[in-house]
Amino acid sequence: MKAILCSQYCQPDDLVLADVADPVAEAGQAVIAIKSAALNFFDLLMIQGKYQIKPPFPFSPAAEVAGVIESVGAGVTDLKVGDRVVASCGHNGAREKIALPADSIVKIPDNLDFDRAAGIIIIYGTALHALEDRASFKPGETLAVLGAAGGTGLAACELGKLMGLKVIACASSDEKLEFAKAHGAELTLNYAKEDLKEGLRRLTNGKGADIIFDPVGGAYAEAALRSIAWEGRFLVIGFAAGDIPKMPLNLALLKGCDIRGVFWGAWARLNPDKNRANLEKLVKWTAEGKISSHVDRTFPLAQTADALKVLAGRKAMGKVILHP
Repeated sequence: MKAILCSQYCQPDDLVLADVADPVAEAGQAVIAIKSAALNFFDLLMIQGKYQIKPPFPFSPAAEVAGVIESVGAGVTDLKVGDRVVASCGHNGAREKIALPADSIVKIPDNLDFDRAAGIIIIYGTALHALEDRASFKPGETLAVLGAAGGTGLAACELGKLMGLKVIACASSDEKLEFAKAHGAELTLNYAKEDLKEGLRRLTNGKGADIIFDPVGGAYAEAALRSIAWEGRFLVIGFAAGDIPKMPLNLALLKGCDIRGVFWGAWARLNPDKNRANLEKLVKWTAEGKISSHVDRTFPLAQTADALKVLAGRKAMGKVILHP
């Protein structure tokens, strides 16, 4: 089968399309013939050796896959050949087939296409975990989302609205803000044109945002924290800007606020049953049209480098999908 391989830490153009052996379903596993594989910003960091998870070489990027069950191993009773499914794999999704534990695979209905299904797991899983388990939200509170047109930011906008929060989308262009507004944001703030701290205070009548959802990091993180409401919750999602901010801890004291880490991957491993229930819920919501799982663009497997460059340039609004 064909696979995109990273054999040493490299840039997107250094990835190689190669032939590798087909996977075999061992006991408790199933092999998925991959129809769609979703990329995330961390895939770029992973191939560069800058991510906290470092798979053994050679590996493929792409941590989310959707496709059709091709074979099942001994002991697997709840999946059969031909089932349409979605699964999180951590890495190795940029290939034609993958063997995964059957208990990590979730069936999808016929009315949910593979592209949208592949994009559900990580961004919506992260946003749902952040809001449900880490944010201690109350309906009617304000949720400021940085990087609101990116994958995780967009998911936070949609889920925030679904949960009864007043969503403020923050992004670097008017085009991105219009997009976020079409996906759940009530208010918008262009931080390329307006100071983020002052803008968030203005939009909240001086109170500040109750919850800040930050997948961006960099200079925007401290500015957002300085605008947070009393007893607000600052959710640390990731660092798409590249720089990991060093926050002055006196701000947490002065604001009486919490800075809360959101590491969905570790939480999912520690809480597999709750994570599976979340994924089943997100699949249902997507099939029902309650969340969009918007696909920005798709690429054939051979153009994985071009797909990663779209993420590197922060050009994507929604998900970038590979078609093995």
